[in-house]
Amino acid sequence: NPEDFDAAMKRRGIDAPSPAILKLDEERRSIQTELQDVQNERNTKSKEIGKIKGQGGDAQSLMDEVAALKNQMAEMEARERTLGESLNQHLSGLPNIMADDVPDGADEDQNVEVHKWGEPRDPSDVPEHFEIGEALGMMDSETAVKMSGSRFTLLSGGLARMERALAQFFLDTHTSEHGYSEMSPPLLVRDNALYGTGQLPKFAEDLFKTSGLDYKKIEYVITESMKHLVLGEIPKPGDENFEEFNEDFRKKFLEISEQVQGTSHWLIPTSEVSLTNIVAEDIVAEDTLPRRYTAFTPCFRSEAGSAGKDTRGMIRQHQFYKVELVSITKPEDSWDEHERMTKCARTILEKLELPYRQVVLCSGDTGFGAKKTYDLEVWLPGQGAYREISSCSNCGDFQARRMNARFKRDGDPSSPKGSAGQGKKNEFVHTLNGSGVAVGRALIAVMENYYDPADGGIVVPDVLKPYMGGIEKITKDGASASKAA
Repeated sequence: NPEDFDAAMKRRGIDAPSPAILKLDEERRSIQTELQDVQNERNTKSKEIGKIKGQGGDAQSLMDEVAALKNQMAEMEARERTLGESLNQHLSGLPNIMADDVPDGADEDQNVEVHKWGEPRDPSDVPEHFEIGEALGMMDSETAVKMSGSRFTLLSGGLARMERALAQFFLDTHTSEHGYSEMSPPLLVRDNALYGTGQLPKFAEDLFKTSGLDYKKIEYVITESMKHLVLGEIPKPGDENFEEFNEDFRKKFLEISEQVQGTSHWLIPTSEVSLTNIVAEDIVAEDTLPRRYTAFTPCFRSEAGSAGKDTRGMIRQHQFYKVELVSITKPEDSWDEHERMTKCARTILEKLELPYRQVVLCSGDTGFGAKKTYDLEVWLPGQGAYREISSCSNCGDFQARRMNARFKRDGDPSSPKGSAGQGKKNEFVHTLNGSGVAVGRALIAVMENYYDPADGGIVVPDVLKPYMGGIEKITKDGASASKAA
């Protein structure tokens, strides 16, 4: 449906991508057909050569034709690879098709408020969070910059403890009240994991990549490359088996080289990547759905393109903590799950008694992999503004297709009882993700909404007191905190 597809992409500001994609696909299919015809011709003539030689005849002319066909095939294979790579590049860069009820709009200014909770505190007597933290002596950017550069913060004392308390409170709420299973996933992932959730290849500049060279593998590559020379095994150009050897050697060298290159990893920008990839390349049983995962992890983002924005404090950091929510569902259940997930995140803010509003993102602000997204924006009196603290998205089958995550419906006659993955009626799951919520921004919100101008301290919210060892207020005294009498 190229017309419908182009109309959907136009909502995201992308002008009619289908003609170029269909043209590439047509060219690739055409050359694949031609390549198969040449391959069949070569096979037929190769058999004739065998017959002629078996009868003692001269097959040189046919051998020359076969050699020419082999060269022609090599050129066609190279062209087919180039077309395939170009096609994949086009397809990999295409965003998800948004839900019909996503409002049209250019940017965040046209997001639509759908819910509001709590009474915003008067900002007149509340400093920004970094001013509060620095006055308490528990938020130190200078030391963090010394060791790591900009967009890092060193917390200490009561603020460090409150950050930990918030994460524990979030996890306990989501696991005991909301039915999520707590996971402790990898923080380093490979390219395929990030491709599956949509961060690669388009958003590579937003990520941090590691490089771990395996010197034993490098040594092996060099050894494999040179040993034929040492042993004098390389045929000379013109020898009967030169072309065949050259191709085999090239493939072997590339294979080994890829193994060496595959030692690098990426730091996760969010544990959505790790949690969603739990079902990558799997066919799960219907009775295991929905699956709901939660994790508390650090997240790492380069913040490319955010120069000059939120340079002070903890609003926009290269490293921050977040409790993530991920759901894996059947297609017909994903929209109800989207509402449920958003409500779980809202519950956290309500338990902390933090005023917030819920907005649905417009088309120009909806993320690459999302069909529809709700943002929860918490009130920060120090800024006198609502700021995002959670983003909950339904990705439909967009990520599932990229990571080949499927499920088997119960009662499929082609599937043996009690098994998954048998038969032909596998369907893609739907995936959802959301912040439940961002720990650093929750800390900021508590600092500003619970700030006491009388002494510059921070009152501890009731739900956090069990996690704070009875501390009721963070102050700048010798103990960094004061307990209830």
